[in-house]
Amino acid sequence: MEVAVWLRRLGLERYEATFRNNEIEWETLSKLTAEDLKDLGVLLGSHRRKLLEAIAALRDETKAADHWAMPSPAAERRQLTVMFCDLVGSTALSARLDPEDLREVIAAYHRAVAEVVRSFDGFVAKYMGDGVLVYFGYPQAHEDDAERAVRAGLTVIDAVGSLDVKSAELQARVGIATGVVVVGDLIGEGSAQEQSVVGETPNLAARLQTLAEPGTVAIAASTRRLTGDLFEYRDLGEIELKGIAGPVSAWQALRPSAVTSRFEALRGSALSPLVGRDEEIDLLLRRWVRAKAGDGQIVLISGEPGIGKSRITAELEERLRAEPHLHLRYFCSPYCRDSALYPFIDQLWHAAEFARDDPPTTKLEKLEAVLFRAAQPDEDVPLLADLMSLPVSAHHPLPNLSPQRKKDTDTGGAAPPARRSSAPAAGADGL
Repeated sequence: MEVAVWLRRLGLERYEATFRNNEIEWETLSKLTAEDLKDLGVLLGSHRRKLLEAIAALRDETKAADHWAMPSPAAERRQLTVMFCDLVGSTALSARLDPEDLREVIAAYHRAVAEVVRSFDGFVAKYMGDGVLVYFGYPQAHEDDAERAVRAGLTVIDAVGSLDVKSAELQARVGIATGVVVVGDLIGEGSAQEQSVVGETPNLAARLQTLAEPGTVAIAASTRRLTGDLFEYRDLGEIELKGIAGPVSAWQALRPSAVTSRFEALRGSALSPLVGRDEEIDLLLRRWVRAKAGDGQIVLISGEPGIGKSRITAELEERLRAEPHLHLRYFCSPYCRDSALYPFIDQLWHAAEFARDDPPTTKLEKLEAVLFRAAQPDEDVPLLADLMSLPVSAHHPLPNLSPQRKKDTDTGGAAPPARRSSAPAAGADGL
């Protein structure tokens, strides 16, 4: 459309000569500002206001045209972990609750699931009434997508079970499967648009979800293989699933395991021979000799995931097995970013030999026992107990310190068990 025609439609043909003399063309029209119109001599009031509104509408039309002109993302073949989550007993809820109350319950359930999925960097692909379809590995892929999916599933079960909406007791069940799919085709329009996934994996996850008991997570053999011993499982055996050819092996994921090392959990105790790392092992052994002589050493092993950092530390531990030493291992976790001093809390948890079902008082007694062996000062016991969210005993009152002062004190004394041995320590692994 020509600028002159556009001005005539607005009833502002009086500015045709001005726009033409200043070489205002159609391509630059949407870029004009209020200051530009002032410089062009457009009268303040209805004329300038009408032009600004028309220019704003023109910008919106241009953006919409550009959006629809963009090519759809190409579908791609990739490995994906698919999670189906379902709200148990939704039919009974719909018969018992008013539609508006039911809507509030479903909305709270959707929010809880979405928040958990987001925290594990998953992608909510679609809401289907009381069901939620989630992808791990698309659009953002991670090396541990199967683990993220299982952790998210277990967290969803707890999050939905703790919801308090309209006095309804809510439970979810989850099915998870991993496999190669074709993902990325856009189907539908507007709010119904979704990224489609083609392959057996989503069907298997959906069937496992229907098989799962309320409040549980059922996973396929493909996911179980990728998560190793990172979780505790219950073998569900081989089961027949509608639409799936042949019997399918399935497991129920119960909880994260007590195995501290991801390397050990994923690869087990039987390790393949270490090849091509003689120089690195020799360097570590030389540093060990200097450490035994009283010359403190720190060695940093850094590199991209999967190049063998943990394998080298495992080899060093094997070489030192016959020598007296104290091996302390601290592990960071991408799932505990919001937990202050998590590696130290985890180390103390294992040093005190906490059991998952120990009551808080028992855990406090175990913590006091392990700190007593390390000759820990009495005033530090309540600080470390507070760090681990344990109740403070009457004979170990918590001092009145600011949160920052507590943090500073905890940081300075969070690894005291090393004091119980005079042997040189092998160092920290995984931190």
